[in-house]
Amino acid sequence: MNLLLAEVAQATQRLADAGVPSPRNDAEELAAFVHGVKRGELHSVKDSDFDARYWEVIARREQREPLQHITGRAFFRYLELQVGPGVFVPRPETESVVGWAIDAVRAMDVVEPCIVDLCTGSGAIALALAQEVPRSRVHAVELSEDALVWTRKNVEGSRVDLRQGNALDAFPDLDGQADLVISNPPYIPLTEWEYVAPEARDYDPDLALFSGEDGLDLIRGLERTAHRLLRPGGVVVIEHADTQGGQVPWIFTEERGWADAADHPDLNNRPRFATARRALP
Repeated sequence: MNLLLAEVAQATQRLADAGVPSPRNDAEELAAFVHGVKRGELHSVKDSDFDARYWEVIARREQREPLQHITGRAFFRYLELQVGPGVFVPRPETESVVGWAIDAVRAMDVVEPCIVDLCTGSGAIALALAQEVPRSRVHAVELSEDALVWTRKNVEGSRVDLRQGNALDAFPDLDGQADLVISNPPYIPLTEWEYVAPEARDYDPDLALFSGEDGLDLIRGLERTAHRLLRPGGVVVIEHADTQGGQVPWIFTEERGWADAADHPDLNNRPRFATARRALP
């Protein structure tokens, strides 16, 4: 075992003791980041090339600073995104939400589908859809200027139409035209603040996390936005907390112009997102 791998083993224990959920993964990622190699190449770093700055970044992770803030990057499906303070760090569970949306759009057999991403944050969802549905027209909106600093970096050079504004009244020029509306909105109840992981509670912006006493305030508003934007037969996809399974589909009722409202599980078989179709006239 070379020096770096021995240090990684020690760092893994330190992170585990600090309560970091994925200590070995993070210890290796940070070692690769500091030394400019891939995780599978850590064994190739010479003892003489060990960089003591490794322990500086491990100390930051011990304090539960997000791994992605330290490295400045987050991976989402086939994307590498720039992230940092002020923007929500995309989570792996959202990848299954996007996967369902991609399949739904492809099944529509629309030549140039119109897609709207509400509360885009880093731009992860919008960029993934633009990349994986090549002829799509993707529009995204974000309210926070702090988040937009990162969003603009990520969408630069892409064909995503990014705008700043409130998701509740965004894109009046697209009313009735969208084939798909998708969102990963804030959905944590204010009463759950103390139970939120430190990486999210202390570093992600509150605007991207919390939404009223039951966490569903914004989703109730987005239901009306989605209905306004979608063409008849168009689909809405909304991520929610695993504890909100069964609640969100009831927001998209037949009385409000929806059909086929349903919940869907993530890769861990936990209820993760709701979908509905705008009813035909």
